[in-house]
Parts: sequence; structure tokens; C-alpha cells
Amino acid sequence: MKKWFFYFLKLIGILVLIFIGFIVYITIFDYRPDNVEPLGVRAGKSQVLKLEKDTFSLLTWNIGYAGLGAEMDFFYDKGHKVRPSKTMGRKYLDGIKSFLGRQDSVDFFVLQEIDKNARRSHHFNEVEEILDLMKDDYGVFAKNYHCQFVPVPWYSPLGYVKGGMLTFSEYPIAEATRYAYPLIASWPDKLFLLDRCFILTRFHLANGKDLLLLNTHNSAYVTDRLLRIKELRIIKDKMLEEYKKGNYVIAGGDWNANPPGFNPENGFNGHKSFKSVVKMNKNTMPAGWTWAFDNKAPTNRQNYKAFVKGENPTTVIDYFVVSPNIELLMAKNIDLNFENSDHNPCYVKLRLIND
Repeated sequence: MKKWFFYFLKLIGILVLIFIGFIVYITIFDYRPDNVEPLGVRAGKSQVLKLEKDTFSLLTWNIGYAGLGAEMDFFYDKGHKVRPSKTMGRKYLDGIKSFLGRQDSVDFFVLQEIDKNARRSHHFNEVEEILDLMKDDYGVFAKNYHCQFVPVPWYSPLGYVKGGMLTFSEYPIAEATRYAYPLIASWPDKLFLLDRCFILTRFHLANGKDLLLLNTHNSAYVTDRLLRIKELRIIKDKMLEEYKKGNYVIAGGDWNANPPGFNPENGFNGHKSFKSVVKMNKNTMPAGWTWAFDNKAPTNRQNYKAFVKGENPTTVIDYFVVSPNIELLMAKNIDLNFENSDHNPCYVKLRLIND
């Protein structure tokens, strides 16, 4: 008995050392972005230095790293699956690219949850594939998730993840900057979670002003009101700062919260609807700012099971917010029935109001 007890203690000691070593390794290689970082721009073909158009169209889409199409449920959302098969993941990514390739009339794209190299998406370089598809466009990528090994779920860990957000357009980008959001957890939990941010891109206009486009992906799985207020304040302060300079400001993406006044209309295109736990307050932005969203179709579904239209609860958490000097002409959620992502795209058409 003494001998077996010694072996047991030795085994426990080895496991403790392995765990400590793992935490030390993850801590050493933890992604630690600065609060504000300049980003590199992939050059496009346009030589126009200042935009002369005053009417633009934009599309925001969380592509779910091409891993959360209709057949998938997800363990974080009380489902069981972790990743699709490689064949299914390839199908999702090709479907996403096919849709994007058909959007010839869209001027600006903001995408979220796009992987550069991750086990969950079978190491497809989704950033390069989409930029290659849009080979004439200017593009900016920012990391918001880079972890050497995510150990959950225990039965099939997510493993290595390097992903983020992508903004691209045919128009030249005068500035591209990553602005960090506050961390939502302390050490060691923060080692395995997203380092959320927004991407600011600046475009010079012929009237001497600038168009600012902000691509955001706000926190999910967090209902701490004070934390969410702190996070929103960072992007809000930047939006107000640029608007006070006389510039035009558009922020779009996955806000992980219903917009003010969200109320499904016209049967929600046959989908079952729900309102998210977290909702934007109508006073989040000052008077005159416009929440550009569509009540007639969803942009997000619950992932506790594979998608069945009319059964999975759906809602709207993807949309744009625009400054008072911009007129909203159209907001439309493009209902793809969540075929290749657990989000649907949101399209808007806007007009700049000239003095």
C-alpha cells in the first residue's frame, strides 16, 4: 500500500507540474496588443485619392469562421459540437466566398470572426482566401483572438486559434488603426478569451472631410452592465470625437446586443424570434445618431442545435450606427437561412449630407 500511495503522489505531482508548465507557456505567449495600434493595409488597384461619391452601400457579416453553418450546434451555446468536418468547413467557406463575390455593388465590407490559422477552421487561411477573391480591394485585418491552445471543451479542445476581423473596400484607406476594448476577465481566464477591439479605417473625401468606418465585434457571454458600458464608451468616444471634427462616421458589426427599438415585423420572414438579454439603450448615442437595422429578418440564431427554420430562436445583433450628417436610405438583413454561418449579413445604403 505504501508503494502504491507513493506512485499516486508521484502521478499527482507530475500532473501538477504539467498544468503549471502549460499555464506558464500560455502566459509567455499570450497575445498582448497595445490599446491603440496602427494596422497594415493590403493595397488595392484604385488610384483615386479622394472619394467623390456621396452615396455608399455597406455590408457587415460575422462569418462564424466558416465553422457554424446550418448543420452545426456549438458547445458554448449548450450544444455539443466543437467544429465541423473539414469537408463541411470547406463547404461553408466556399459558400461565404460565393456570396461575397456576388456583391459587386457594395462599397464597404466589415467582417467578423474570420480565421487566419486555427484548428477550429481546419487551418484554412480565410483572410487570404477572401482578400484573394477581392483582389482589387484595399484590405485591413486585425487580430482579436490569438491563443496557442484553448483547452475547452475537454473532450475535443479548440486548440490553436488565430483569428480576427477584416475590413475591405475598393477605395484607398488613408488610415487603419486597431483600438482595444477592455479585457472581460482576469488572469488566467483572459489567456484563453478574445482580446476584443474595433478597426478604424479613414477615407478622404473630395469635400475635404473624412469618412470614418469602424468595424466592431463587442463582447458576448457577458451581461455585466458596467463592463459593457465601459466597452461601448471606447468606441462611442472615438465616434463623437471624429463627428465633432466635421467628419462622417459609420460603425458597424456584431454588437452582441439588440438595437434600440428592435421589434420583429412581418412574421420575421418565418423565423422564431427572441430578444437578447443585452439591449442597447436608446440613450447610448446622442440625439441625431441613427441606428441602421432591419426588423423584418434576423441576423443571428441560437446554436444549441442545428438550424431548423421556425424552431431555433433568432434575433438582430448585427447593424450600423451612423452620425447625424448621414442619411439612412435602406437597411436590409439578407436572409441566407444561416446556411454557412450562424449570422446573416446586414446591408445598408447611406447618403452623406453635405453642408
